[in-house]
Amino acid sequence: MNFEWNRSEVLALAKQQCTHCLGMGLRKSSTTGADVPCNCVFRSVFRACYRRFRFIASQEKQISQARLEQVNGKEGRHTWGIKNSEYMVDFCLVAKRVLSPAEHAIFKFHYLLGADWKLCCRQLKTDRGTFFHNVYKVEEKLGRVFRELAPYSLYPLDEYFGGTVRKDWKGERRVLMMPLRPKRNGLMPPVRKAA
Repeated sequence: MNFEWNRSEVLALAKQQCTHCLGMGLRKSSTTGADVPCNCVFRSVFRACYRRFRFIASQEKQISQARLEQVNGKEGRHTWGIKNSEYMVDFCLVAKRVLSPAEHAIFKFHYLLGADWKLCCRQLKTDRGTFFHNVYKVEEKLGRVFRELAPYSLYPLDEYFGGTVRKDWKGERRVLMMPLRPKRNGLMPPVRKAA
């Protein structure tokens, strides 16, 4: 399945000073000549996801709340989930699955462990220019994957955390996430019928 990028989405994510897309978010592909998202868009997607990852990691563990979610399937059942923890796991596992071992080492040292460029260069035995070139490559690769991941992408974040209404393959509309506490009708005591 080929992912369709929305022009307004890439325009909002593009870097204004980008020399490749001139702030428009789309550039011509060198192989096909078609409009493709610029690398600055992918880096923006990654950075938004990484900001949320760091925000969740900085919170206390007791703050994570379980929420009732609808599972898409034949029965349309409900299950409990902890979205913050699930997001952190998805973020790390997608990176581990997509990146090469050398790229994953950069991801682990720089993004997960928070090492600055000097420490990373010393640990990875590389120079500053090569390190930052590889950092941009990791951000571009993960930004593309975080957005194009199917069936549920990590970006946009509001869809991942807030639940959206989408048409599934049958054309039915389903709510993907329920609120924390569904509305309940009060208990009605049995009433004797009038004769």
